Amino acid sequence: MLEECNVESFRVNNLGYESLVKGDYSKAANFYEQKITTEPQIKTNYWYLGLVFLLQGQETEAQTTWLIGMGDGEAEDIEIWTVELNQVLENEAQRRETLEDYSVAWAIRQHIRELNPSDIINLFHVIELSIHLKMDVGEELTSLGLIDLLNEEPASEVDTQQLLELLPKILDYIPLHPATLTLTEACLAHIPNPNDLIPILLKFVYDTAYLRGQQRWAIKFIELGLRIAPLEPELLRAISSFYAEISEHTKAIESAKLAYSLVTHLPEKIFDNHMILRGLMSAGGYWEEAESRIKEHKHLIEKLLEEYPTNLGSGAHILRLYNATFFFNYIQDKPQENAQLRNRLSRFCQTNIEIDCAEEVERYRQRARSTSRQHSSKKLKIGYISHCLRKHSVGWLARGLFQYHNRENFELYAYIIGPKETSDSLEGWYINQVSKAYKVGLGGLEVAEQIYEDEIDILVDLDSITLNSTCGFMSLKPAPIQVTWLGWDASGVPAIDYFIADPYVLPKSAQEYYQETIWRLPQTYIAIDGFDVGVPTLRRDQLNIPTDAVVFYSGQRGFKHNPQTAHLHMKIIKEVPNSYFIIKGWGSEESLNRFFIDIAEQEGVNPDRLRFLPGVATEEIHRANLGIVDVVLDTYHYNGATTTMETLWMGIPLVARVGEQFSSRNSYGMMINAGITEGIAWTDQEYLDWGIKLGTDEHLRQHISWKLKKNRQTAPLWNAKQFTVEMEKAYEQMWQRYLDSH
Repeated sequence: MLEECNVESFRVNNLGYESLVKGDYSKAANFYEQKITTEPQIKTNYWYLGLVFLLQGQETEAQTTWLIGMGDGEAEDIEIWTVELNQVLENEAQRRETLEDYSVAWAIRQHIRELNPSDIINLFHVIELSIHLKMDVGEELTSLGLIDLLNEEPASEVDTQQLLELLPKILDYIPLHPATLTLTEACLAHIPNPNDLIPILLKFVYDTAYLRGQQRWAIKFIELGLRIAPLEPELLRAISSFYAEISEHTKAIESAKLAYSLVTHLPEKIFDNHMILRGLMSAGGYWEEAESRIKEHKHLIEKLLEEYPTNLGSGAHILRLYNATFFFNYIQDKPQENAQLRNRLSRFCQTNIEIDCAEEVERYRQRARSTSRQHSSKKLKIGYISHCLRKHSVGWLARGLFQYHNRENFELYAYIIGPKETSDSLEGWYINQVSKAYKVGLGGLEVAEQIYEDEIDILVDLDSITLNSTCGFMSLKPAPIQVTWLGWDASGVPAIDYFIADPYVLPKSAQEYYQETIWRLPQTYIAIDGFDVGVPTLRRDQLNIPTDAVVFYSGQRGFKHNPQTAHLHMKIIKEVPNSYFIIKGWGSEESLNRFFIDIAEQEGVNPDRLRFLPGVATEEIHRANLGIVDVVLDTYHYNGATTTMETLWMGIPLVARVGEQFSSRNSYGMMINAGITEGIAWTDQEYLDWGIKLGTDEHLRQHISWKLKKNRQTAPLWNAKQFTVEMEKAYEQMWQRYLDSH
């Protein structure tokens, strides 16, 4: 505009402006006052004099000066002069922003807003400056009228690029404020290309769901994204995942199926089919469809491994594949087949990551080749990496090891994946147990780099394939020795050296099909000192169960309930007079309950003998409520782990079916290490026989309960201190073996 050129030319070679820039406001003010005296018709002198007053904090004087400058003009003149003044203020605001003088820039832009309240570009700047100054942006979004303007302005009047730069800053600054949703909705009309908005939404929703635990809030933003891109697979994947987290299983399945139907790229097909499986298995009761999907899943994975592309990088496409075999162990107890496919897939993933991150991998391996630090001279540095060092099964079970670690010989580090800000008390406890703790969010290459910089000697993975990003970190091998312990099972990642086990949880032949070297501790691969138990909130009369009835119980996620074991459960209930079956499942109430009711009817058991329980507020209350139970019926192909230990600690007889894979031998090993063999079944018939025997023989139940409680003082399962000694011996032997080989 002509006015802008006039303002610009006035500023150049102007002694007053030079003084203003140097911060000599007194000299600048004198210059402009003299100019106004000699050249009162040059309005720009008024605009700059007012600016000088404003920069000195004299707002009243600034506004008075500008009003005097406007005083003798007609409406048309005032309009032109307002544009000139606006440009003067805009130039100075931009200069201050460049200098990172945010408070002054913010104050100047408030005056620009008074001159032109509908200047949406200026409002963008005001909001961004408010973020820099840590102000109440949520309130400003409404009070400044920005959202209303976005809803009213034609798309052509809004700077799309500036909007795309500002939106993620707002979402990051006030992620849970209600105004962020209405702002995002108002932005939709001003972003013509959905592909510009989708990456912003995806980062925000994953952070919101997994770092802040707000899945329902994240879903609202994905729904906005689906308005402009209803067939975007990444949005459908995200919403499917979040629906599963909040137990909206039907919606999770539908979204995953739609995503699956839209893609042809093989890695995406595998991931989307995995998401469908997740929905089906989480809900429970969809067993036939899940088995069909598993067959399709195996076919897709085999096809990928046959093609073996090596250009997938280390991004989402490759990381998502690590847990593609997660549900195989729930469907079948075939460890050779399951583990070998998992090993091949993990090797494929690691190959792609090593190609994409070749520089980091070489640097990490170089340290491994050149290290010569002797164990005798310094403490061993043990790093533990997990997203479960919190109120989680792994978090409860790992406490003893952290508590009893010998700090004279070992220096502990923790790499905690998940929310950087949390009030989880158990996570806080872990942080206090280690020399250094890092809360790394969802993590990236910087996590592996930190492990490398910390010179960790032995890195212990507690996640296995339950978290893909952990597999990615381990594949880079930032530590010379890497170990998996306590997680779901071994991951098969080639960069992991050892898998911690014991004489029971894996059969003797397991090394034939494990990628990792199996390191067997002498008695048990896990031990704790016990569980905290709260005050019960449940009584038999509340469930309409007679006092003299025999109460069987199963409390597992929908993943673990399959028809084979459920039929055995119902056969036991049928054969034990006056018995009831309490099912505490985490899944779809409709599908899972229907699943058990249908099988009960098939076995001739009146569904009135079944009771379905929801979850309770705390783990302590859950354990206390087990007091109403006489016998726990474990699941197979996937046993309980924490639930088994809770059962044994509470002194309740357990019937457990032993299989071949890690997940079907947990209860067996734990029962042995708790000092009992009663209830261990090696066949379906033995499982049935033990269930009936324990249900009908009250004296046997009492004897087992007495023995379990007595063994709390002597059994290996309840001796975390001795277990820690054995783990530390293993670490030292691993390290010595490493030194000997290098």
